Amino acid sequence: MSAKSISIERVSHTYHPAKGDPVIALSDVTLEVRDTEFMALLGPSGCGKSTLLYMIGGFLPVEEGAIKVGETPVTEPHPERGVVFQHFALFPWKTVLDNVLYGLEKNGVPKSERAARAQKYIDMVQLTGFEQSFPSQLSGGMKQRAAIARTLAVDPAILLMDEPFGALDAQTRTLMQDELRDIMRLTPKTVIFVTHDVQEAVRLADRVAVMSRRPGRIKEVVDLPNSHDESFRQSPQFLGMVDYLWGLIREEATAAQTEH
Repeated sequence: MSAKSISIERVSHTYHPAKGDPVIALSDVTLEVRDTEFMALLGPSGCGKSTLLYMIGGFLPVEEGAIKVGETPVTEPHPERGVVFQHFALFPWKTVLDNVLYGLEKNGVPKSERAARAQKYIDMVQLTGFEQSFPSQLSGGMKQRAAIARTLAVDPAILLMDEPFGALDAQTRTLMQDELRDIMRLTPKTVIFVTHDVQEAVRLADRVAVMSRRPGRIKEVVDLPNSHDESFRQSPQFLGMVDYLWGLIREEATAAQTEH
């Protein structure tokens, strides 16, 4: 499936809990994500990053404004938008192979193609030899590789990633970041990647959208023209960009604390 652009136009979202007052999570969010672009979403806790991601995924309704993939409004989940969650979301009773096959079966891939396609993506995430392992037998990093393989196997045009490496230790997280970059080179997709980790955003993204404190708005969109250059990660420019983005987030987090 070829990648596609995403258009978010003046989107707002309010949660209506069973008890208590309504909570405005997002207010007047406008953002354009280009075809095959890797966009990271950063912002203080509670700013609505995941809410926005789930709206793009079609899991939450668009009450105000519009979200479009290409020219098509988002109204419900669709196989062209694959989601990778923080906590793996694997079926514990299925092997790695069966977890990957499940997505293919669910999306109507012919039975004759499924096994070869599943193996291709298991190989791509370097889980060759673990096809018959169950999630309980895998490390955290391996579980997330399996979850990524399952999502990639159905070849979505768009990859929505909600802090996919947030539960991993620092070393595994760095390895998974490198892995993801390699995979994206092999199968270019439009990616929206929610993270709390500023360095992770600068390492991976083409651009970073920084959100304000709740109700979340887009505070600033920052270009990272050299993020795909390996030497950039060791450069003063990398640290300068991390500091700049931290400053934007700190400003919002501090303001949120003074308001409560």
